[in-house]
Amino acid sequence: MTVARPDATVEAIAAAAYRVPTDRPESDGTLSWDSTTLVAVEVAGGGARGFGYTYADASAAGLAAGLLGDAVRGADALDPPAAHRALRRAIRNAGAGGAGGMALSAVDVALWDLKGKLLGLPLAVLIGRAHAAVPVYGSGGFCSYGERELEEQLGEWAAQGFPAVKMKVGRDARADPDRVRIARAAIGGAGLFVDANGAYTRKQALALADVFAGEGVTWLEEPVSSDDLAGLRLVRDRAPAGMDVAAGEYGHSPAYFRRMLEAGAVDVLQADLTRCGGVTGFLAAAAVAAAFAAPLSSHCAPALHAAPLCAAETAAHAEWFHDHVRIERMLLDGAPEPSDGVLAPQRDRPGFGLELKRADAERYRVG
Repeated sequence: MTVARPDATVEAIAAAAYRVPTDRPESDGTLSWDSTTLVAVEVAGGGARGFGYTYADASAAGLAAGLLGDAVRGADALDPPAAHRALRRAIRNAGAGGAGGMALSAVDVALWDLKGKLLGLPLAVLIGRAHAAVPVYGSGGFCSYGERELEEQLGEWAAQGFPAVKMKVGRDARADPDRVRIARAAIGGAGLFVDANGAYTRKQALALADVFAGEGVTWLEEPVSSDDLAGLRLVRDRAPAGMDVAAGEYGHSPAYFRRMLEAGAVDVLQADLTRCGGVTGFLAAAAVAAAFAAPLSSHCAPALHAAPLCAAETAAHAEWFHDHVRIERMLLDGAPEPSDGVLAPQRDRPGFGLELKRADAERYRVG
């Protein structure tokens, strides 16, 4: 039996960057910022347009439309994995990590979105689902927040029925125990996660893990640099029972995730499809996690992760990150919303079901 399929090739790629100011100053253990940049990519082919994006420096837009656009122009629009290989080859000298990898990720997302639109299928149907929905945890609690801001933000997520919330630590190790106690009082019995963004030394992380455990903290993210696999392993081995050590958000290839798991560095692997190669890269990371029987948690960009994370066998939960949720609500039509503490991919629109609100986004355009 012959199966009919559209005959479509990638015809054109365009990209633009939109820098959106934060609603208030933000910082974590190692960085401060006052804006977040969304780099949007559009891929045209077969009479349809696929949309993708990443959160990166505005320079990623030039890489996406230029170097990477040249690499996949004329490619089969129904074969994103083959296009992904071409993208990987093209980005070699520009760098597979950093802005290069993020640009690649946005293009890959747009290619999968285009395929879904050409076939008239939502991404969740196109790639399948191992889970109907995944839990979400509220993520914010920045180090720049005062006590009241911390209480209000984390408390609101707990009141909405989120099973857990996450706060930033590491800016001032001496103040962190008090901030964690404030957070615990604000959220009641909800799960409490902390993220140090690699700010602690190994010994600081071990000492504070014991303190945090007293407040019911069950997740310690990047207690030391994610490049320090031996340090992560040390903290993981000596952390209190019931406290997971997590990292992986900077991963850009399957080999990165494999090395982290082979080192026994984490209990939970994190992956971010806006950095690790889009849908193709995220599914590869999910396969690595499954091979090690390691739980997988998505990092940021919840609108993009809903469907791919549900396709992951060992999916744990999705991050409902304040900055990205705010931008996706402002600039995207079709962004999913959690219900009863879980996030499900949309199944009523083809592809990711997302469209850029061009008129709303234009005021933030840069470059």
